[in-house]
Amino acid sequence: MNIRIAERKDLEAIVEIYNQAISASQKTADLTPFETDDRKQWFEGHPPDKHPIIVAEEKEQVVGYLTLSAYRSGRNALRHTAEVSFFIHFEYHRQGIASSLLNYAIEICPTLEIKTLFAILLDSNQGSISFLEKFGFEKWGHMPRVAEFDGIEVGHLYYGLRIDKN
Repeated sequence: MNIRIAERKDLEAIVEIYNQAISASQKTADLTPFETDDRKQWFEGHPPDKHPIIVAEEKEQVVGYLTLSAYRSGRNALRHTAEVSFFIHFEYHRQGIASSLLNYAIEICPTLEIKTLFAILLDSNQGSISFLEKFGFEKWGHMPRVAEFDGIEVGHLYYGLRIDKN
């Protein structure tokens, strides 16, 4: 497996993987699949030197990705905090890809001047909760019943990890 910073040519595969999560329901709060063109601005909003998109490749095929996104961009006191999100192609679940991506992201955080990571996830997503806890993320907050999927209300959880232990 190869872990690297995403390039523009990866966008179609990234969108395909994200659309799988949308179709699975309760893996992301988006309800409608995206076209590749819809995500170009989002991709450009992740500069590799500050808030990269990181991809995992198997046999030159993107099989998963992780994003480090600015938190409340423009509010300079929060510049060392980033939101982490990750999605893995369904055919590659439970093969260590998410772990490899998150390990890589945590490793590069100091060079990106990121001291704190957090993830926002649906409280129905037990797989991601367990995964984050394995990496030392702790529950920092819960917003109950803020998302609705076909009449089912679920909450948002905030899980955080301090990279810089000082």
